[in-house]
Parts: sequence; C-alpha cells; structure tokens
Amino acid sequence: MFDTHIIKQLGYYVYRLIDPRNGETFYVGKGKGNRVFQHALDALGQDEDMPSLKLQRIRRILLDGHSVQSLIHRHGLDEETAFHVEAALIDAYPGLANDQNGHGNGFYGVRSADQVIRQYSLEEAELRNYSYLIINITHCFENAVFNSPYECARFAWKLNPDRARRVDYVIAVSSGIIVGVFKPVEWLPATSENFPTRGDAEGRWGFIGTDAVDEIAAAIMHKRIPNSLRKKGAANPIQYIENGEYRK
Repeated sequence: MFDTHIIKQLGYYVYRLIDPRNGETFYVGKGKGNRVFQHALDALGQDEDMPSLKLQRIRRILLDGHSVQSLIHRHGLDEETAFHVEAALIDAYPGLANDQNGHGNGFYGVRSADQVIRQYSLEEAELRNYSYLIINITHCFENAVFNSPYECARFAWKLNPDRARRVDYVIAVSSGIIVGVFKPVEWLPATSENFPTRGDAEGRWGFIGTDAVDEIAAAIMHKRIPNSLRKKGAANPIQYIENGEYRK
C-alpha cells in the first residue's frame, strides 16, 4: 500500500493489473490514493459467484497463491488527462475485464486513418423533435462480436426501463457514426428466458424491436452524432437525447 507521502506525489495515475501466472494484462484503470490495490481487497470480500470478470480473475490468482502484479503507467496527472491515458491503454489491450470502454473511446478511440477521414467527412445527424436513446456499440460491432447492429444494441444495458420505454427511437452508434435505427417494441430484463440466445445479465435490460424504416430513420442513418452531443469524458454507452439536447 502507498503511504501518505507517496499518495501526495502520485496525484491521479493510470495502472494495469497483470496476471503473474501468464503475464497477461487483464484490467486497466485510473485513480488516486490506494485505488490500484482496492480490487484485490474487493475480491477477497466477495462470494465465489461474482458477476465481475475482473474480481473473478483476481480471486483465482489469489487462490493459486499469487499476488496481482500492478504497473503504474503514468502518475502526477490531473483527472481529465488520466481519463485519456486510461482510454488509450484500454484500446491497446483487447479482451480486458473492464466493465466499460475507456472515456470517449466511442468517438475518439483507435481507428485507421481512412476511418478518421470518413468519420469527420460525414454530415451531422439532425436529432430533433423526437426522443432518442443512443447506444454506443463500437466494441461489439467493430470487433465482430455480432455482425448485426441490432444484435449489438438490443442487449444488455444498465438503464431505467421506465425512461427507456418513453423513447421514440433507439440509435446504434459505432465510432460516432449511426449504423442502426430501431423502434423498440418491448423492454425486458436481460435474462436467458427473455433473450434465449444470450445469458443472464443481472440488473440489466434489453429490448425487442424492429428496424425503423420511416423517413426519420432514413434521414439520420450513416451520419455522425453532432459535436454538441458528444461528451468527451463519457464512458457510459447509454445517452438520452430529447429534442436535440443531451439529457442526464
């Protein structure tokens, strides 16, 4: 653990957690104080049936008689800079146990030069007069977890189901570009009973819907999310838009 003198010198820092059994990086994080050590303490206090892949991995390491290796990548940072360094590292290590992508990775994350040119050359979408739920599916869609924007977008999210049921359209976004527009028919708990091809995801929700084929969908498909609606520090893949404005 870091003492108070070290903590004062560190400021915000970005770190990797490494499995000593195979040298694999399995988690990237940012924090201050003794945040880097907190994960192991959390794992020790959990039951065996833990939903977090990160804590499951740590617990197995500890039960095998090892300690998690911690590598501080950058320190002496302010919080905003730490967010950006963390996001870049998350991009650099595929298959991490992080629950979320890095802050801003949906729009500002890693991509080819051709993709950057395409991203900034597209017209901005007009998202007015209706309520939208924007879902960032970049990781799922670009890594071919599913080849369908609908399959990537429909399951499974931490959200308020009553609020989700009030939206007119669900928009699937990959790298800041609209790749799918859907009319949600029903929001259901994310269980294998409701979604037979998926596993249970406790505390999360999914939707059943159809491709939106009206003039609203046609007007925004394959356009980019407006600059005014992009939140640089946002890691949450869910975003509500009402009458062209971001709503918390």
